[in-house]
Amino acid sequence: MSVMADKDLNDLFLDTLKDIYYAEKQIYKALPKMAKAVNSDQLRAAFEKHHRETEGQIDRLEQIFEALGKAARGKKCDAIEGILDEGKEIMEEYADTPALDPGLLAAAQAVEHYEISRYGTLKTWAATLGHKEAVKLIDQTLAEEKKTDDALSKLAISAVNSQAA
Repeated sequence: MSVMADKDLNDLFLDTLKDIYYAEKQIYKALPKMAKAVNSDQLRAAFEKHHRETEGQIDRLEQIFEALGKAARGKKCDAIEGILDEGKEIMEEYADTPALDPGLLAAAQAVEHYEISRYGTLKTWAATLGHKEAVKLIDQTLAEEKKTDDALSKLAISAVNSQAA
């Protein structure tokens, strides 16, 4: 019997927790660069707000690790690296163009959608595993991510996209 056969949902939950912890740390580093690059004051404010929220999300993840009796450690997340690389590409290729803001807004939404997907899965697994504290903490973060995504959608429709057209 292989070692792989011994892995269970708890292992997968912990691995995915490490993955999103790494992702949040990378997002935290990327947001100020994105905020600095955009032209729209509203979009800059949205990125700065999400930067502050991300700090709280990292804290909540650390609380979950602590509740599980595990060290808060990240595990390289190729998905978030790719999504953030696309954002960097937009900053380089569309710098000083009207399309920069819509491009970075779309990149930010790709990040949000990844986070919403991950946190939704983690919440379900935490509930299945009986990690009540983790469910509560993940739910707070999931609500913030959905709110941020909604705010970005409204901003794209109300201002950013039309200003670039």
